[in-house]
Amino acid sequence: MPSPTQASGTPAPAETLLHIAERHHWESARDSGVSYTMSTRGRTLDEEGFVHCSKDLDQVAGVLARFYADVDRGTLALLVLDPAKLDTPVRYEPAGDEIFPHIYGPIPLPAVIDVRPVPESL
Repeated sequence: MPSPTQASGTPAPAETLLHIAERHHWESARDSGVSYTMSTRGRTLDEEGFVHCSKDLDQVAGVLARFYADVDRGTLALLVLDPAKLDTPVRYEPAGDEIFPHIYGPIPLPAVIDVRPVPESL
């Protein structure tokens, strides 16, 4: 996968993580200046124990198909994360037949290096 580009047009770090966010949760964290603490659809970090992420767009497509098929893509955002800016380590753990990155702590706002629309074609 080519290196993602930030909104500014500059290349993002070579290794980034992707997180599907319900847009209103992301905007609430961003606007209040607090770390993002949603894990996945309708579940918080406290409830789930970690924040679900994907390593690439192929994993994002699978997650969208399995867990967000009935959700309007316009209500979602794809957060691009720089793991070097996280306060907690990333653990790569099995889920089904794949290995997914999980973040065992809140996501500090500076770790979100880009916010993209969730592509309709995934």
